[in-house]
Amino acid sequence: MEFQLLPGGVISGEVRVPGDKSISHRSIMLGAIADGVTLVSGFLEGEDALATVAAFRAMGVTIEGPDAGELAVHGVGMHGLQPPLSPLDMGNSGTSIRLLAGLLAGQSFSTELSGDASLCKRPMGRVIDPLRLMGARIESAGAGTPPLRVHGGQRLQGIHYDLPMASAQVKSCVLLAGLYAEGRTSVTEPAPTRDHTERMLRGFGYPVASENGVISLAGGGRLKATDIDVPADISSAAFFLVAASIAPDSDLLLTHVGINPTRTGVITILKLMGADISLKNQREVGGEPVADIRVRYAPLRGIEIPLEQVPLAIDEFPALFIAAACADGRTVLRGAEELRVKESDRIAAMAAGLATLGVECEVLEDGIIIDGGPLGGGVIDTYHDHRIAMSFAIAALRAESVIRVLDCDHVSTSFPGFDALARGLGLQISTRVD
Repeated sequence: MEFQLLPGGVISGEVRVPGDKSISHRSIMLGAIADGVTLVSGFLEGEDALATVAAFRAMGVTIEGPDAGELAVHGVGMHGLQPPLSPLDMGNSGTSIRLLAGLLAGQSFSTELSGDASLCKRPMGRVIDPLRLMGARIESAGAGTPPLRVHGGQRLQGIHYDLPMASAQVKSCVLLAGLYAEGRTSVTEPAPTRDHTERMLRGFGYPVASENGVISLAGGGRLKATDIDVPADISSAAFFLVAASIAPDSDLLLTHVGINPTRTGVITILKLMGADISLKNQREVGGEPVADIRVRYAPLRGIEIPLEQVPLAIDEFPALFIAAACADGRTVLRGAEELRVKESDRIAAMAAGLATLGVECEVLEDGIIIDGGPLGGGVIDTYHDHRIAMSFAIAALRAESVIRVLDCDHVSTSFPGFDALARGLGLQISTRVD
């Protein structure tokens, strides 16, 4: 499937984007090992989150739904998972495979975790190393990539682990293994990362301490089922935050968006660039802060992105690169090495696409320099990456000619119905299937 986009357009209206992918994943994982039935609403019915559902069904967990974002997870308790009959296919989901590696390290059975061609190129050493320190037995492909073979029946020991990089996935993997470890498991972060795992564990009644960048828990406890209302995903909202910011005369309201402080770097960065963004009706739902976000067009200016904001916006940078291309002046990003090991090398992929549109940029080892200016048209290679596809779709709002975005099938992994929703808000987008 490819996107075909006519230049120009105005973004307006009111919309609730799909549910948060990170929270959707965790609602299944923790609900499955809790005691009782966990009811989830607002669940993201994208391919990534559905891969997590399929994995736990394969391990004997009854899950009703999803039906219009609602499902019921019949928890089997901490030690009630059953060995799957075949390898678990995590599709394109890095979150699923890394978090499950930790959770499965504490089980009594062995499991193989695999995925699609893109996932099987992503580095897993970052979770394998701490799990081995805890006593887990894990094998990977020769390059430290999937498939992973997690050998059960090992006695895990709590450790203190200093994260070598700011990664919520690695932190969560270690904490989930810590649920099954003897003693206390703690993690030190070099910079704050999304804390959905800690918040949700507490929501399930499991004590988690967090102080001065150290997150810790004791093994051997139990989780009690709870109800979870998944807020709209700020990573999905980010495309429309940028879209309304760059398209003249735009005025958009995004409702019920999760504004977890470990995820709001995209808002902070856009405001530093001059965006007109305001938060309305701030409240807390199920332990997660949410708000309605109004964004109106405003001229943007290039900035040097503060280093402390980088881990708080790591998934939103493809969209932010489009904002930078439409800004007046130069935008500089450093400290973002993590972007090179996402679904694609997002720095290289975005730089190639921006160059196709005539935008001047310089690739750095840990970031990029983008000089704002006019955007032309052209054919964009997404490198099988959903966020690259959606980012260049919104670039058409400021383009001078038609943009074709190739290989957009993966958009459904995180944002099913993106094209229809974008069209309803004013983007001149159509799809073509070969």
